[in-house]
Amino acid sequence: MSSFPDFSLNGQVALVTGAGRGLGRAIARALAHAGADVALGLRDIESHGDLPEQIEAMGRKALPLQMDMTKLDQIERAVHDAVGHFGRLDILVNNAGIAPGNLAENVTEADFDETLAINLKGTFFAAQAAGRVMIRQGGGRIINMSSQAGFIALPTEAVYCMTKAGIAHLTKCLAVEWGKHNILVNAVAPTFIHTPGTKEVLSDPAFHDDVVERIAALHRIGEPMEVAGAVVFLASSSASMITGHTMLIDGGWTAR
Repeated sequence: MSSFPDFSLNGQVALVTGAGRGLGRAIARALAHAGADVALGLRDIESHGDLPEQIEAMGRKALPLQMDMTKLDQIERAVHDAVGHFGRLDILVNNAGIAPGNLAENVTEADFDETLAINLKGTFFAAQAAGRVMIRQGGGRIINMSSQAGFIALPTEAVYCMTKAGIAHLTKCLAVEWGKHNILVNAVAPTFIHTPGTKEVLSDPAFHDDVVERIAALHRIGEPMEVAGAVVFLASSSASMITGHTMLIDGGWTAR
């Protein structure tokens, strides 16, 4: 490669699942800032707030889509509609996920099934639907949302940890299988990030202080754009030799 690294996504089309808030919202905005038009996968299509307007203010296009990750027909339709609207799909960010906390001995079958349905099953079938499009196109990028919880044990999060470890390995499997189609598949694995989903647990001073202590190198909670920056990098041409990799964004937690 003779040219300098390029982090621009000009002319590309991205689909972000779970785009309504938190990490998904930040990632959608960051991709638009880098030049991509963005389809917004939403569990409730009315939950986007002013996100489309924010994206359009950057000179990019936004398309809200109904995309409940427990419903395969909605996953397939959202990908189909994104391609129909924009003409292509270059980037899928599999961000949607849930993390219901419970002691392992108290986990119900319903809790177990819902967590796997969204975190693993939904991730796989969104990747499949996007992968089929990208195979026809001759390439693309898929970025899955794992977690540091896929590499360490978090008490009361046994099922969540299991799904995030599964996503890291699924990422390797898809990368190996689809590399011949010029599809790069990677994952990001954040630590605790300031989002609406973590607000309640981080409001407990003892829990907050323990988390900050375990983030051994930086001793602070992460911000959504610190995850979004890694996603933009992996979506860009500058990451063209990276696939099958899960990038930890953990402030040094797992280095301890």
